[in-house]
Amino acid sequence: MRRLRLEDGGAGLQFAFCAFHHRWVALAAMSIKAMDRHPFDTAIALTAETPNRLHGRTSEDYWNMVSPYGGVTAGAMMQAMLDHPERRGTPLAFTLNFLAPIETGDFVIDTELVRANRSSQHWAIRLSQADRVLVQAIAICALRRETWSLVEATAPEVPPAAACPPAPPRKATGFLQRYEFRIVRGTPFAVNEDSLSQVWVADNPPRPLDFASLTALCDSFLPRIFLRRPEFVPIGTVSINIYFHAGEAALIRQGAAPLLAVAQAQAFSDGHFDHHGHVWATDGTLLATTQQLVWYKE
Repeated sequence: MRRLRLEDGGAGLQFAFCAFHHRWVALAAMSIKAMDRHPFDTAIALTAETPNRLHGRTSEDYWNMVSPYGGVTAGAMMQAMLDHPERRGTPLAFTLNFLAPIETGDFVIDTELVRANRSSQHWAIRLSQADRVLVQAIAICALRRETWSLVEATAPEVPPAAACPPAPPRKATGFLQRYEFRIVRGTPFAVNEDSLSQVWVADNPPRPLDFASLTALCDSFLPRIFLRRPEFVPIGTVSINIYFHAGEAALIRQGAAPLLAVAQAQAFSDGHFDHHGHVWATDGTLLATTQQLVWYKE
């Protein structure tokens, strides 16, 4: 092979070589960054068409039975609001209604700041495919202020996460691979005395907590019907409601450590059941409470 010499092309060849080298380094850095990216961040990644319209794509890493895991959809819609240039404050409340299954492929998220005042904002968020709205949400962001505070809810006395073995995932692929569950109380697909469950849960691989991932984790509770009966039946989340009781400082303190997710159903009837849940930090801080309504088929 003929060796390249500066005399062959002078400064122009040297410039071309340097440009190629810098481009290769940049591409390599981008490739390494993509490889290092957490699956959750890939799943909720959005590209802005306008400040109010963003585009995303479903992720096989968070696939459920017939559509994406509801938590990752909620996380993407939360992230769309958080990324909006007009957003002020941090999430206070978030409610999602699932209208129809999301198919594999691209989706669009539209955000609208419906109303704002000095301390809070009210948002409407819609996810659609082929101009069909499949998920709609409303959210409140607020500027948190130092005030008198009291938490009446009490975190249960449970062994630390490290003392509880991880539960093996029921499927080799999909969203169950993306979370680590350490069950303290409540055996899935068994006849338990009640539907109360206490589970340490964390992203897999570990990921520092933020509002998008906390939103997703609020959908990670064991389905209540599988704690009362051993039989599998098709289920689908109809509605999720989340209240956030802590700000960014508490989430930063939590880091990537497991959260304690505690929930219990109130009723099973007419093809639907609910649950009321609490999400606790390892230091005992109440991060969020959540309610959920789930459809099941007999």
